[in-house]
Amino acid sequence: MFKRLNRSSPWVWMTAGMVSLCLVAVLGVMLLIGWKGLAYFWPAPIYEFQVETQQGTETLFGEIYGVESVPANQLKEAGIELKPHFDTEQNRFLIKIANREREDHDFVSVLEQNILSQRARPDIAVIERTEHGAFFGVPTGYMHNGKIIDHSVTAAFFEDKIDVAEQQRDAISKLEQGDIEKANRQLIALKLEAQAYQKADQAVPDFVLDEIDTLTGRYQTLEATLITMRTGLSLDYLIVKERSGLSIKVPLNNVLAMWYPNAMSWHEKLLHWAHQIVRFVTEDPREANSEGGVFPAIFGTVLMVLLMSIMVTPLGVMAAVYLHEYAGKNAFTRIVRIAVVNLAGVPSIVYGVFGLGFFVYFVGGNIDDLFYSDTLPNPTFGTPGLLWSSLTLAILTLPVVIVSTEEGLTRIPVSVRHGSMALGATQAETLWRIVLPMASPAIMTGLILAIARAAGEVAPLMLVGVVKVAPSLPLDGNFPFLHLDRKFMHLGYHVYDVGFQSPNIEAARPLVYATSLLLVTVIVSLNLAAITIRNHLREKYRALEQEL
Repeated sequence: MFKRLNRSSPWVWMTAGMVSLCLVAVLGVMLLIGWKGLAYFWPAPIYEFQVETQQGTETLFGEIYGVESVPANQLKEAGIELKPHFDTEQNRFLIKIANREREDHDFVSVLEQNILSQRARPDIAVIERTEHGAFFGVPTGYMHNGKIIDHSVTAAFFEDKIDVAEQQRDAISKLEQGDIEKANRQLIALKLEAQAYQKADQAVPDFVLDEIDTLTGRYQTLEATLITMRTGLSLDYLIVKERSGLSIKVPLNNVLAMWYPNAMSWHEKLLHWAHQIVRFVTEDPREANSEGGVFPAIFGTVLMVLLMSIMVTPLGVMAAVYLHEYAGKNAFTRIVRIAVVNLAGVPSIVYGVFGLGFFVYFVGGNIDDLFYSDTLPNPTFGTPGLLWSSLTLAILTLPVVIVSTEEGLTRIPVSVRHGSMALGATQAETLWRIVLPMASPAIMTGLILAIARAAGEVAPLMLVGVVKVAPSLPLDGNFPFLHLDRKFMHLGYHVYDVGFQSPNIEAARPLVYATSLLLVTVIVSLNLAAITIRNHLREKYRALEQEL
C-alpha cells in the first residue's frame, strides 16, 4: 500500500479532483448569483388575490416573491387555526403589493388556506416611478390640465404619453447638468476671485463685477426656464384604479415606464427583460439605492481601478528593480523583503485608516492650505475623494506588484545582462531595453493580481472616498474634466449598502445578487484585458527567450 502511495498517480488524481471540485463550486456560486440577479428583471405576473382576513375578504394586487412550506405544528404553536386539508403543512406566500405611499408594507405574508381565489388579470399594469417604488393597478384614464380623458384610452396611448414625459425629463436634466451647472460654477469662481481682492484690501475690478452681474442674470433666466418646464410636466396625471377600487392620480412626471405583464407574450417579455437590464446598467440609482440603476457605481469602480493601476505599476516596478538590480544582498534588503511580504497580509481596513490620516488629513490638508486657501474652511483635497482612494489601494496592492516583478527579474538569465553590457550598453540601457521588456509578462501578472484584489475592496474605501450616493461623476465636461477631489460610488459598497442598510430589505435583495454579478463581471473584464496584454507580451518575447 505504501509503495502505491509513493507513486505520483494517486496524488495527481487527488489534486485534479480538488481542482475540479473548486471549479464546480465557483461555477455553482456564479450560476446562483446570475439566476437570482437576472431573474429580477423578468416581468413576473401580477395576480388579483381574494384573501380572507379577520376583517373579512380583501382584494390584493401583487407579485409572488417567494413561497415556503410551513409545518402544521409550527402554525398551531403560533395560535393559527388550520382549515381542513391543511392539517399537515401548507405554503406561505410572500406577496409584493407595492403602492408604497398607500400601503403599510411593501410585502404581505399570506397562508395558502387564506387565499380564496387567484387570477392573472390582463389589464393590471406595473407602473415604475421615480419615487415610492412601483404601483400596481388598472389604468382607466388620463388627466391633462385638470381635464380627464376617459374615452378609448389604450395601452399605446399611455406609452406615448410616458415617452413624451421621459423626453421632457431628459431636457430638464440636460439643462440642470449643462448650462445651469456651468453658469453656477463660473459664478462661484468669480465670487471667490472677488473675495480674494477684498481680503487683500483691494477694490474689486469693474470687469469682475460686470461678469458677476451678467452671469447672475443668465442664471436667473435659466432657472426661470427650468421652473416653466417642470410646471408644464406636472400638469399631466395617469388615472389608475387600485386594489380597493379607488381611482388614484399618478403624476406623469413621476412615471418612468408602464407594462402589462399578464398580457405580454414570451417574446415581449424577453425584450422587456433585456431592456430592463440595459436600464439597470446605464441609469442612476433611486429610492436609497433600492431602485434604479448602478451606472455611477460601475463608472466609479472602473475609474478607481484604472487610476490605481497607473499609480501602483511604476511604484512597484521601481521598487522591485532597485531591490533586485541595485541593492546589495545584506541584512537591510532582507528586512525590506520580509516587510514587503508581510505588508500583503495587513488587513485592508488598516490601509484605510492610514489613507485617511496621511493622504486625506496630512497631504490633502496641506494642499488646501497652499493652493485652496480661498475656499477654506470648506476643504477641497482635505476630504475623502477619488485620488486618495486610488492611492490607498495602490499602497495596499503594492506588495503584490513588487513580489511578482522581482520574480520575473529573477527568471531572466544573468548572461543576458552580461551580453548586453559586453556590447557597450550601460546598466540602465540594459535594464530599460532588455530586462524590463522580458519581465513585462511578470509585471502584468502582478497587475492582474492587484486589480483582482483592489476591485473588490470595500472597507478602506469607506474611509477615504466612497459614498452611498454621489451627486455627480468624477469625470464630466467641466474643466479640468477629471475631478480627483470628488467622492464616488463603488459596486462593492453598493452591495453592502443595499444588502444591510436598505430600509426595504425584501425589495432590495434581488439587487444585491444583480450588483454582485455585475461586480464579478467588471473584475473579470478588467482581468481579461490585462491577461490579453500579458499574453501578447509573452508571444512577443518568446523567441528571444528560446534563443537564450
